[in-house]
Amino acid sequence: MRTKYAYFAAMLAAACITGVPATGLAAQNKVAAQPAGAAAKPQLPGGASALSETHGDWTVNCQVTGTNKVCSLSHQQFNKQSGQRLLAIELTTKTGQDAGGTLALPFGLALANGISLEIDDKKLDGTLQFNTCQAVGCLVPVTFDADITPLLQNGTTLKINATAADTIQPISFTISLNGFGSALTRTADLSAD
Repeated sequence: MRTKYAYFAAMLAAACITGVPATGLAAQNKVAAQPAGAAAKPQLPGGASALSETHGDWTVNCQVTGTNKVCSLSHQQFNKQSGQRLLAIELTTKTGQDAGGTLALPFGLALANGISLEIDDKKLDGTLQFNTCQAVGCLVPVTFDADITPLLQNGTTLKINATAADTIQPISFTISLNGFGSALTRTADLSAD
């Protein structure tokens, strides 16, 4: 019994560090905890074990490992000269009505100031705080509820407002929403059991 709780505590700690939503982690553990043969093996189209599709400027990725199927939609931007990744966002959804995940931003930002988001110049309420920094950049957990998701589906850009740590000047990053709606729907469809 003690080992089971230690396992779940370790998984929750790992989720907090990597930005995996705890609800997704719990659902994954529920499937894994079922007796062998009790759950049908998750399927992808054509019996594939992995799938990657492009939807405009977004990518849908799905992978089946044993009894676990993980699907997400993501967007990445790279520096054209160095090839280094500037930012990335990865989201999961089960319903297509909401989404949650992680935004990875470059080093050099004033972490204590957090970030704010705008969709086509419509500022969203609140400030999002950084969770941690890792080799991939500084991570911010993001959640879009059923009120925000339609704005993303019908919008053209998601703007991330931050502050540069060295100059304390505002800095913005813009993510294209081209293909977001179809990527969200496809991720929800593929995530269905």
